[in-house]
Amino acid sequence: MIAWLTRSEKLPSLGLLLPALVPLAGLFVLPLALLLPVSLSGPQGLSLAAYGKLLGDGYYLGIIWNSLKFAGLTTLFAFLIGYPAAFGLTYLRGGLRSALLLTLFLPLSIGVIVKAFAWTVLLRSTGVVNKTLQALHIIDEPIRLIFTETALIVGAVNIFLPFMILSVYAVVAQIDRRLGEAAATLGAPPLSCFLRVTLPLSLPGIIAGTALVFSLAVSAYVVPTLLMGERYQTLPTLIAKSFLLTREPAFGAAAGAVLLAIALAVVLLSGKLGKPRA
Repeated sequence: MIAWLTRSEKLPSLGLLLPALVPLAGLFVLPLALLLPVSLSGPQGLSLAAYGKLLGDGYYLGIIWNSLKFAGLTTLFAFLIGYPAAFGLTYLRGGLRSALLLTLFLPLSIGVIVKAFAWTVLLRSTGVVNKTLQALHIIDEPIRLIFTETALIVGAVNIFLPFMILSVYAVVAQIDRRLGEAAATLGAPPLSCFLRVTLPLSLPGIIAGTALVFSLAVSAYVVPTLLMGERYQTLPTLIAKSFLLTREPAFGAAAGAVLLAIALAVVLLSGKLGKPRA
């Protein structure tokens, strides 16, 4: 009886979701489903040659590692900056909090190309960063900042940071502060209170922010292209090169399938970690 009631409660929700799910399936799921047969095609018909080339060559495995490392570092630094920032927002009130939230939402309305290109202007030899360092007499002549991994991570963290902060803030803002006060009243020191009360309660926001930032970073094409150039290859740049330059659709589709598998793994893992424990 309980199971039937649970199922019956889910049916109306599914009906409300269908109008959105149908166009999404046509726009996203269908193209991805068509991508898989292309990755399995070869001169003689069905073939795994594209996957063998991608996963059996050290050069292409290095490209996959570049994508994972770039996404991992971006996510790590976004978390280290965004987690305390989200808590800081919860302690603010009135117009100041509204103004800071506005500064987080406004960058989301600007295209990634504009933001990435802005970093190329800031970091070039005649850019603001080098000029400031020279004015402070920290350096005597311009140093190379653009087209370095440091520039790539700094730019990517800046671009994807709002997703981390907003994901964590949405959860942290709902935490009852009296829980921490109760733990302190019972003798828990501040660190123990944070580790055993605040951190577990904020875990859903951490998981959501981490999954979102990692997925966006691992699939980013514009940011690595503008901030690192052609010499730093990632899976998205490899896919674009395969379809547009080398004319290897099967290989590009195989790279796309691997990227899709990584994204699905992140989503499934975050969903598993986000389930409430009994």
